[in-house]
Amino acid sequence: MNKKDEGLKRRVGVLGLSANIVNIIIGSGIFVLPAIVASYMGASSIIAYLFCGLLMAMIMLCFAEAGSKVTNTGGPYTYIETAFGDYAGFLGGFFAIGSTLFADAAVSNALVNVIGSAYPIFAGGWPRLLFLFILFYGMVYINVIGLNQGIGLVKFNTLIKLIPLLLLILIGFKDISISNLYIENMPSIKTLGETSLILFFAFQGCETGIVVGGEVINPKRNIPKAILISITTVVIIYVLIQTVSQGVLGSELANFKAAPLAETAKKVMGNFGYTLLIIGAIISMFGYMSGTILNSPRVVYALSRDNVIPIKALSKIHKKFATPYIAIIVYATIGFIFAISGSFEQLAVIASSSMLIIYFGVAISVIKLRYSQKTKPDEFKIPGGLLIPIFAMAIIVYFLSNLGKNEAIATVIFIAILSVIFLIIKGLKNKKN
Repeated sequence: MNKKDEGLKRRVGVLGLSANIVNIIIGSGIFVLPAIVASYMGASSIIAYLFCGLLMAMIMLCFAEAGSKVTNTGGPYTYIETAFGDYAGFLGGFFAIGSTLFADAAVSNALVNVIGSAYPIFAGGWPRLLFLFILFYGMVYINVIGLNQGIGLVKFNTLIKLIPLLLLILIGFKDISISNLYIENMPSIKTLGETSLILFFAFQGCETGIVVGGEVINPKRNIPKAILISITTVVIIYVLIQTVSQGVLGSELANFKAAPLAETAKKVMGNFGYTLLIIGAIISMFGYMSGTILNSPRVVYALSRDNVIPIKALSKIHKKFATPYIAIIVYATIGFIFAISGSFEQLAVIASSSMLIIYFGVAISVIKLRYSQKTKPDEFKIPGGLLIPIFAMAIIVYFLSNLGKNEAIATVIFIAILSVIFLIIKGLKNKKN
């Protein structure tokens, strides 16, 4: 059962938590997503955004209710562990950590690749290694010296990454051609499903953003509020970005898969716009890294706090800075090793399916917690009884059913390995007792 957070301070408000969530969700994907979606659905792409936004909202409502009931640090791991115990929590925690570690490795490499294209010295060798080292351990320093500094950096990154996108939306509207938005044929259910599967991953990130639940002021009220604010913000921005891109470039949008937003900005604002959106992509990737290294180490901390990982040092809180400093250092070190080795590529798909499994765990946790814990007056409760949690679970099963055979086998193997590790740890604990 999860324990009380000792030494952490509640300093994060609604604005900080909302920025934290938006910062992680709106990552590098939005800068390439419009062309990919357009290649599937053309002018009807906006329907996919609205559909996927609705589906993701159902899942995030489950997070909102669970986050209002279980307010300790740890996010989805803590919800699952509270509802179903150590084994489920162990799996959920490692799936959460694994998926974000591999994503960090991918994004950090994408970031250095973009910079390397402009400054070839960073394309390989020691300069590339040094850049990645400074990136990871610079984030470590900022997040160890205090939560305020970490959240402050996240707020700054969120604002800076949104400026190019908002400028493109505001300036680009005047160049939209209505004929480019005309939907000649409605997409089939199959096409809509395939496209939504891609978009589903673009909406991920909320589960990482709320890991700091043990440091949120008035979490029963502020966690649900921040989730709803951030998801609404993301859906609106995604729909507007797709509208402008489709409206300006039309059928040509699908041809610019490398940098569709930069190409849109180039047509609207010239070379300045192209450069602005390229810089925006770099800032967005940097912002994603700042967000995950703020949040994800707190899952490591929570696993140690609850003795799911029997390494007490990982749950130590810095006496001066009130941060889980050892968990932050260990998490970033593993991420750095993955980033420089490139071995994350073979496990990237497992990371994606891992997040789907976590979502399923949170949805079913909502049902369990409703029956195992009495709902308090100040807690958020999803309206409509069990309809939304069940609907969310059905969505997740649908997405998981679209995984390929190899991905499904790899995921099962990963679960089996984690189960063996859990049994070994449990056996060692029993011997000590």
